[in-house]
Amino acid sequence: MTGATAYRCKEIFDGDKIHRDSALLVDGGLISGLCAVCDIPDGHADIDLGAGVLSPGLVDLQVNGGGGLMLGEAQSVEDIAAICAAHVQLGTTALTPTLITDTPETTTRVIDLAVKAWTGGVPGFHGLHLEGPHLFAGRKGAHDADLIRPMTDDDISLYLTAAKHLPSLMITVAPETVSGKQIARLVEAGIHVSLGHSDASYDQCRQAVEAGASCVTHLFNAMSPLRHREPGLVGAALDLGVLDVGLIADGIHVDPVAMKIALKAKTGPGRVFLVTDAMSQTGTSVTSFMLGGREILRRNGRLTLEDGTLAGADIDLPASLRYLRDNLDLGLETALAMVTSGPADVLKRPLGRLKQGRSADFVHFSADLVVGGVWLSGKPV
Repeated sequence: MTGATAYRCKEIFDGDKIHRDSALLVDGGLISGLCAVCDIPDGHADIDLGAGVLSPGLVDLQVNGGGGLMLGEAQSVEDIAAICAAHVQLGTTALTPTLITDTPETTTRVIDLAVKAWTGGVPGFHGLHLEGPHLFAGRKGAHDADLIRPMTDDDISLYLTAAKHLPSLMITVAPETVSGKQIARLVEAGIHVSLGHSDASYDQCRQAVEAGASCVTHLFNAMSPLRHREPGLVGAALDLGVLDVGLIADGIHVDPVAMKIALKAKTGPGRVFLVTDAMSQTGTSVTSFMLGGREILRRNGRLTLEDGTLAGADIDLPASLRYLRDNLDLGLETALAMVTSGPADVLKRPLGRLKQGRSADFVHFSADLVVGGVWLSGKPV
């Protein structure tokens, strides 16, 4: 439905706060406003979604794959569209597909496809996240150590060119493997530099932040821990207010007690937001898949290499929301912000809030936070 429509719901979360007994007004695929149910303008089709909560579409900044494909396997724009579609149907209406450490040739190919995906209007695609290859091999996680390498001038040239043609570009680096000058060049071009897969000291992280780094990739995982004599990257993530911090909320990557501590300890204005770190299995029933010639096993909610090393997560953002509700006792506004306005603010793009003039991308959750409907540009998915 693309005409003027009012979507009623018991609760509507606008990205910052909840409105009760209200309606979201949509016209021509754009949001035209929020109003009380009694103030729905004449000429609007009236759709009553009943109980539950209407929310902005979810935003995921770390999505390695979906629909049976890893981003590094993509050979066409259609492949990227398939990855995005797997997440859109689950309520994530904006995502930045993520390429984990790979060869220079694969990186160049994926960037070229990403630019084509953006210019071609692939639904859900809102940029690219390069998680590597400029990481610390000692904190590689499931990344291929043989492909981890220093950042060269050719790499920087590739990234600066990509940033001119993409809505957003995020690059995860280890502070000890790149220079402050390199970080500054990336940031000056509008690239979001995130810190991760690192054994860096607190001071090394602080210097990276002073150069312009603004984010941390999957807090606690593949990074130097918080110690009483060396706070490391975890300490920097929580102490340095400029840093926004991604967190995987599946109860496997991070214990809920550690999540609670992080949320209480995080210095603002930077915030903790959720990511899935989803792999190719999202949206499928497969029990194993291949990653760079290595088999990834899917068992009991875990994705691991044969040696037990975690290799991404087997969770989506709605399931992450339910995990927060069941284990952290967070208020609904706080939890929803962690998957909508929080990550949207990291990208500094018009996403994650129900604001007049923005694309009508929204999700209806039941009272149990199960997705009941997804809309892109005012059209049901």
